[in-house]
Amino acid sequence: MQEKHPDLKGFSRQGLYRMRQFYEAYHDASEIVSPLVRQLSWTNNLIILAQCKTSQERESYLRLAVQERYSKRELERQIAAGVYERVMLSPNVSTVRTQLQEQARDSFGEGIFRDQYVFEFLDLPERHSERDLQRALIQNMKRFLLELGRDFTFMGEEYPVQVGMRDFRLDLLFYHRDLQCLVAFELKAGPFEPEYIGKLNFYLEALDRDVRKPHENPSIGVLLCASSDQAVVEYALSRTLSPTLVADFTRQAPARS
Repeated sequence: MQEKHPDLKGFSRQGLYRMRQFYEAYHDASEIVSPLVRQLSWTNNLIILAQCKTSQERESYLRLAVQERYSKRELERQIAAGVYERVMLSPNVSTVRTQLQEQARDSFGEGIFRDQYVFEFLDLPERHSERDLQRALIQNMKRFLLELGRDFTFMGEEYPVQVGMRDFRLDLLFYHRDLQCLVAFELKAGPFEPEYIGKLNFYLEALDRDVRKPHENPSIGVLLCASSDQAVVEYALSRTLSPTLVADFTRQAPARS
């Protein structure tokens, strides 16, 4: 090949080995996967090929990388953070969550909302307040949005809503372009408690009555806690009619098996 095509590069021993790996992984790829492979750079294809263990995982990251137009660094970060395991393999814990998953499809074929978010970029002490967490996320908004997904648009912190003669403030408010709805995030530095649901549902009702536009879908609430007992979460959400989810956050990416 070097004699016939002296201007072409990449025919080293390592390069040829990677080409063979690539062929073995995709020579019988489906009509869905093949176009995805062709839309990615060789570098991103190699990252997925080297770091993904199954064809299902490869297809998931192919879809995500094409949809989100990830750079090499962004793609490596998503794989290292275990997005596939957290989204594709995580169990749904409530009827409400299942309904949301059916409505909000992303590139993984599952709901865009995750059971756990990884904020390894936060520089916070072990003991911190909700306000500390809020400020740290605001200061790292670019990385925060990357973890949430690029269809999220930030609308504000301490977002004001007025009910009767009283003023209330949402921790963080976003808009999701694909779902065409407001998404309210309430932050808790400690473990989940059932009473948090009532307050978040109150905020969602206020958003839908006074902030949501006529063409938009009902608002979604995400309660972001340091930890949660899934049985407690299921009981707390079992009778709520609002589209509400509970998710954990961690500052350390889960180990990949």
